[in-house]
Amino acid sequence: MKISFWSESQIAGKIQRDFENARTEYGWMIALDAQHHNLTTLPLFHHIEHYDLGIVIIPKNNPNVDLTKVKRVCDKVAVMQEGPAQYFTDYSLENQIHFYNNLVEADLLFCHNESDVSFYKGLTDKPVYVMSSLMILDSVSNLPKVNRSGVIVGGNFCAWYNGFISYLQSLNFKEEIYLPSMGRKIENEEQMDGIQHLPYMTWVEWIKKLNNFKYAIHLMPTVAAGTFSLNCAYLKIPCISNEKLDTQRICFPELSVDVNDLETVNNLVVRLRDDKDFYNECSETAHDNYMKHYTEEVFLEHMNKVFGSL
Repeated sequence: MKISFWSESQIAGKIQRDFENARTEYGWMIALDAQHHNLTTLPLFHHIEHYDLGIVIIPKNNPNVDLTKVKRVCDKVAVMQEGPAQYFTDYSLENQIHFYNNLVEADLLFCHNESDVSFYKGLTDKPVYVMSSLMILDSVSNLPKVNRSGVIVGGNFCAWYNGFISYLQSLNFKEEIYLPSMGRKIENEEQMDGIQHLPYMTWVEWIKKLNNFKYAIHLMPTVAAGTFSLNCAYLKIPCISNEKLDTQRICFPELSVDVNDLETVNNLVVRLRDDKDFYNECSETAHDNYMKHYTEEVFLEHMNKVFGSL
């Protein structure tokens, strides 16, 4: 099957396996050997070949995508919301209606989590499939074994990531605390004492840095791709995070929580800190479940079943 992806990314053509950000949508494109087109090139059809399937990733900040144009060069068109399934409900009314019409006009829908499937099936009668987070491991498959230390908090201090609450809970690990640089930051966040702030980095750089940490915590209420949990599972780093994320629930069953149940979170922090057997069990279980559910081979097997159903 000849597949194309359409998003707001400026990268054109096929993505190479050694690409520095070879995860999630770029991972999908690599695994499926798909061409990528920027959505702003939609009018330039004399430059675009024909495809069996076009997968349109609706940008969070620009939902005004015209699927009729994509359908001119694709026999079937699938849509996927960038970010949480319910993100479009924050749009203006006009854009909410436009997004809904795209769902109706599409031939099928993709989403990040099993919980999203019933959400979309309640909005449309189109087939809905999970397209799980994916990492292409070529550039990070031979990482050195290190003596790990420190806690990595999974996001910044805005409500989207809930990073301040994660930081407060991480204090009980009694380790150095680190915070990544993400797209959303609040004012003066980097001026807080007692936190090491990491610079912006590519995904490959991020995985190599992440490999140094002993613990991870990410009490993000937003249910999206779950890449942080997946990164940690691959590296065998115990991660406490949202039970509503497929990647977290599958890879870290004993560390999946209601992000508002901070008493349970604190108990898990203390147990990971003090119980070496529990720590090792969570680490090994996570990696085993990653290998069972999230490798490139598993992804392709699932997607081939989806394509067969078309």
